[in-house]
Amino acid sequence: MSQEVFSIPAITLRGVVIFPDMNISFEVARKKPISAIKSVLTTDRKIFVVTQRDSFQENPKNIDELYDIGVIVEIKQIINYQTETMRILVEGIERAKLVDINFDGEFYNAEVSLLPEDDTLDADERIQIKAITNLINNACEKYCSIAPINMSNSLVESMVLCKDPVQLFKNVVFNIPLNVEDKQFLLELDTLFERLTTLYTMLVNDLDVISLQKGIHDEVKNNMDKNQREYYMREQLKVLSERLGEKDSESEEYRSKIFELITSNGYDDAISEKLNSEVDKLEKMPPSSQEAYVIKNYLDTVLKLPWDEPKTRKVSIKTARNVLDKDHYGLTKVKERILETLAVQSLAPKNNGNIICLAGAPGIGKTSICKSIARSINRKYVRISLGGIRDEADIRGHRKTYIGAMAGRIVSAMIEAGVKNPVILLDEIDKMSNDFRGDPSSAMLEVLDKEQNSKFIDHYIEVPFDLSEVMFITTANDVTKIPAPLLDRMELIELPSYTREEKYHIAKEHLIPKQIKENGLKGTQIKFDDTAIYSLIDFYTKEAGVRTLERNISTLCRKTAKEIVEGNCKRITFKSENLEEYLGVKKYLAEDSMQDDEIGVVNGLAWTAVGGVLMPLETIALDGTGKIQATGSLGNVMKESSSIAVSYVRSIADRYEIPQDFYKTMDIHIHAPEGAVPKDGPSAGVTMVTSIVSTLAKIPVRHDVAMTGEITLHGKVLPIGGLREKSMAGYKAGIKTIIIPKGNEPDLKEVDETVKNSVNFVLAETLDDVLSNALTQSTKVPPTSTSGKIDCMLYSVKLPSVSRNNRLSL
Repeated sequence: MSQEVFSIPAITLRGVVIFPDMNISFEVARKKPISAIKSVLTTDRKIFVVTQRDSFQENPKNIDELYDIGVIVEIKQIINYQTETMRILVEGIERAKLVDINFDGEFYNAEVSLLPEDDTLDADERIQIKAITNLINNACEKYCSIAPINMSNSLVESMVLCKDPVQLFKNVVFNIPLNVEDKQFLLELDTLFERLTTLYTMLVNDLDVISLQKGIHDEVKNNMDKNQREYYMREQLKVLSERLGEKDSESEEYRSKIFELITSNGYDDAISEKLNSEVDKLEKMPPSSQEAYVIKNYLDTVLKLPWDEPKTRKVSIKTARNVLDKDHYGLTKVKERILETLAVQSLAPKNNGNIICLAGAPGIGKTSICKSIARSINRKYVRISLGGIRDEADIRGHRKTYIGAMAGRIVSAMIEAGVKNPVILLDEIDKMSNDFRGDPSSAMLEVLDKEQNSKFIDHYIEVPFDLSEVMFITTANDVTKIPAPLLDRMELIELPSYTREEKYHIAKEHLIPKQIKENGLKGTQIKFDDTAIYSLIDFYTKEAGVRTLERNISTLCRKTAKEIVEGNCKRITFKSENLEEYLGVKKYLAEDSMQDDEIGVVNGLAWTAVGGVLMPLETIALDGTGKIQATGSLGNVMKESSSIAVSYVRSIADRYEIPQDFYKTMDIHIHAPEGAVPKDGPSAGVTMVTSIVSTLAKIPVRHDVAMTGEITLHGKVLPIGGLREKSMAGYKAGIKTIIIPKGNEPDLKEVDETVKNSVNFVLAETLDDVLSNALTQSTKVPPTSTSGKIDCMLYSVKLPSVSRNNRLSL
């Protein structure tokens, strides 16, 4: 039967639950509850109280933020009525269900219905309640004996000896500190049997928790007591030793540091026993012995390690991006990968991400970007140079069994950093080697494995040390020299060589201001014209990075300083016209394309470790017996491409009125200039076909066209690598049209915007597309498409890595 709904002023409680017949006092400081209390003082002094679901919310605005069941109470006493904060004493009268509540107005006005108590019991329920009552009595006795609460004897007896189930429930709920959710759950139960059963379950659960807490507390207290006793006895021993004239302050100082280390960081007794045993050995040795020196060096090393947990610092992605952009121009992929790692750390501070390996040519900025990473996340930065390491002990440390033993480079780096979560750069990881003293790359496996380095053991310190908080970054020039198991633990990010435009911006925004400052000049005393910067890049450097460019800028700054100090001038402006006066003749010639259309000469594009270059390819046909000669230090791949090119030309000879028996009556000579430079790679096929067709058909090749791509016997054009560098080379040489494979269309996104705005890119699927755009005349016989004759799978060809800067890869 539904109860009548009526209106009554209401107040919301935070962290407090009131039951019927409970007398409780609490403070009221919020405006609306105070207004509600004042509104009932002149009437029946009754008010509805209900508990908030969120104790930290100041003023609830929705009924869902309140519990459904509350209590109507009567205000018995008010203290500090005239102040902004009042304390009231209330008595719970009856449970009521919250139907609706008006949050507007001077105070909350609730619509409630009463929930009368139904304590009628049959015979079976009386027996069950009697049994539960006894169980609650026993649980209360045990609870009062072990719980850390202060209760009077009479209060304890009221819970342990009370046999009235209703009164027992009130005594327990009113006096035992249950949490708010449990009390509210008990308030919402309708029958006495449900309340007593639930209360007993809560008491048993609390007893289990308290027992566990007490056991942990006792164990910690015993350990502390043990340490305190040891400390007290050591102090007594110290005083006795001083009275006897046997002072050993050094060993006591070590023991004090060990005690502080163990107590402050909570490490297990194994580390304490290990270190204290070393101190025991030290005390038994003459201070001047070599063994004592080894032990003291060991203890100093272990105690210098950063054992403390690092302070968690919030990572700002915006700040990190600004730092990286300010310190480095370009390197978009690297920056995005670093920001991804930092974003993960902001969500999971313990996660340092995968080990990143920055691979690229020397001078590209690998080391400097690691410094920027550390600065962007406000961590200590330490660099470990791995070049030339052959001994495993350099990583894991030496066994401390001889004079001169020391910890490995990883532990030494942690001591240098002084914190547990630095950024450690493992520089030149591809330069490690091995000999009879071990393989250091194998020792690095444990360091770089996130599943193992949480308990890294250095042979010297002999106790596990946690490296999981460290952010490791590695660099390499040639990833092929890194052992496969070690490379598997790293995420490889390749840094490409800088383009001409990128070098220009780096020089203007970073290198020139840096060198002006380092050489003691002012901005008003020296100026670099844009033409001077481009001339430095084109005619005085030929590198993947910017080291030589920076050295040339430094040279010009020094010469300016000399001129100013000698009084010859007050300001120097460098332009392309006066660079030779200060730097001498140009070291490199400009890569200009042909000025006229020629037969048999085609502009090819090649990739090198220092960027792309324009490489003309020449072909002549001579009377002979069908020999094919390829010169210019061509590799096996290019020689095979020449054979494929000749075979394909034979298949299309009729289209260009080429003699069908040219392969029997003519010798074909293919040559790539600069014969001293080795050349190889899978992207010269289209260049060779175009050159041979032009020679045999006597059709000139357009001088403003360059091309790159590999071919199949059926005339398909396959994708190549290094498009970004090759396109920049064509742009610098004045090429207007570049023919590239259709499969490289997605790579155009990485091509410099300046190049895309100045060069027309032709996407070729077959050699018909190449020849129709490269030759100056159309074919005399209409070409027939070869598509559909075979099911040819296109695949991407990765360029082989090069070990020398002067090696061309087509």
